[in-house]
Amino acid sequence: MSYATARRHDTQSEANKLYAEDRAVHEWYRFVLSFPPHLVREYLTRFTITDIQCVLDPFCGTGTVLVECKKQGIGSVGVEGNPMAQYASRVKTDWTPDPDALVEHARGVAQMAWQRLAETGVEDSSFFGAQEAPEQLLSLSPEQDALLLTGSISPLPLHKALVLLNCLESAYDERFYHHERLALAKSLVLSSSNLRFGPEVGVTKPKLDAPVVAPWLEGVQAMARDLRLSEIQEQSRGPARTYTGDARSLSKILQPRTVDLVITSPPYPNEKDYTRTTRLESVLLGFLHKKADLRALKKGLLRSNTRTVYKGDDDDQWVAAHPEIQRIAREIEERRIELNKTSGFERLYGKVTRLYFGGMARHLADLRTVLRPGAHLAYVVGDQASYLRVMIPTGQLLADIARSLGYEVVGIDLWRTRLATATKAQLREEVVVLSWPGYRSVQEG
Repeated sequence: MSYATARRHDTQSEANKLYAEDRAVHEWYRFVLSFPPHLVREYLTRFTITDIQCVLDPFCGTGTVLVECKKQGIGSVGVEGNPMAQYASRVKTDWTPDPDALVEHARGVAQMAWQRLAETGVEDSSFFGAQEAPEQLLSLSPEQDALLLTGSISPLPLHKALVLLNCLESAYDERFYHHERLALAKSLVLSSSNLRFGPEVGVTKPKLDAPVVAPWLEGVQAMARDLRLSEIQEQSRGPARTYTGDARSLSKILQPRTVDLVITSPPYPNEKDYTRTTRLESVLLGFLHKKADLRALKKGLLRSNTRTVYKGDDDDQWVAAHPEIQRIAREIEERRIELNKTSGFERLYGKVTRLYFGGMARHLADLRTVLRPGAHLAYVVGDQASYLRVMIPTGQLLADIARSLGYEVVGIDLWRTRLATATKAQLREEVVVLSWPGYRSVQEG
C-alpha cells in the first residue's frame, strides 16, 4: 500500500505534522522542515522490516528515521554531513541517562548559572523587555560572530547562554552533558534568540532580553519525562549508530552488504542553505569556530544550493549524458539571460542543478556497495521551481538516475502537495521507492 493510499484521509497540512503521540524524543531537537515519524512507520511496515534487519538514513539530519526505528526496536545507522545535526541524532538515540538524576543535575547547573548571573547584576528574566546590562558581557570571538546571521541573538541573552555553557563545563558529568547541551541548542533557538523560521530562516524584531536558563531547564525536564516512558525504558530496543560524513562516499563509512532498507530525505534542489538553519547553535556549541570550518562543512555536503558550489566541483559529470537534466539546466540559463539576471548566484543556477543531480547519482552509485540484495529504498523528495520558476521534477529525475544505475523503480508515491512561495502553484512532494536486486555487479552499473 502506498503512503498516499494509507493516509488518504489526511489533509495536506496534516501530512507533515508531528502527531501528538510522536512527540517523545523527536521533539528534543528537530529541523522545522523535518519529515514526520509516521511517514517512516509507513515504509517500515510496507517492507516488513524486523529487529534483525538494518535501516540506513544517509541524510539523517536530526534523526527522525533513527529515533523512529529505535522506538520500533529496529537497528539503524545514520550519516550526516552537518556536525550539529549529527550530534542531535546521536544524543536523541541515547536513552541511557537516568531521568531523575538528569533533572537533579540540571537543577544544580541552573542554580549555579542563576548565582553567577546575579553576581553580575543580571536576572534570567521571564519577560522579553530589557534590563540594564552590566558593563562586561561575555561575547563570541569576532571570527565566531562573523558566522552568525546578523542579529541572531541579542547581547544580553548571549551573555546568559555563555554563562550557562560555562556552568555546564564546570559541572561536567558525562552521563548528562550531551543531553543538557542539546536541550540548550533547542531552547536558544526557540526561546532566547531573534530567529524566525518560515520558508527560510531569518531574523525578527530583537529581544533585548529573554530568558535562557529557565527554558533550558524546562527542556531538560521534558527530556526526562520522555525517558520515563515505558517504551523508552526498554534499553534493548533498536540500536542506532550515527556518523558525520558525506552521503556521496558511504562505502568509506559502512560495511558492504549490511543495509536492508534506506529511508531518507535528501536536500531539495533550491536556494535553501541548510547550514544557516543550525548556525547559531553550531557556533555556540563549538562545532564552528571560523569561516574555514564552515567551508569544510559545506564541501562535504550535496550541492543543493549555489552557496555550496566551489571551484573544482565535478559531480555534474555523473549526469552529463542525461538529456532531461541538461535540458532543464539550459532552460534555467536561458531564462536567466532573458530576465537579465546577472548576480553571481543567479549565474550558478544551471550549474547547481547539474551538480545536485550528479551528486545524487554519485550517492546512489556508491550506496550499492552497502546494500543487501533485495534491499528497498524510499527517498522523500519534492518538485522545485525556485530557479527562475523553471520546473524541476525531482522525483522523476531521481528515478531515472536510479534506473540507469541498476536499481528497479518500484513506484513514486505522492506524499503531499505544497504551495510554491513564488508561483503559488501546487508542487508535488513524493516518495521515490526503489529496490536493489543485487544481481548485477557494481562495476556493471
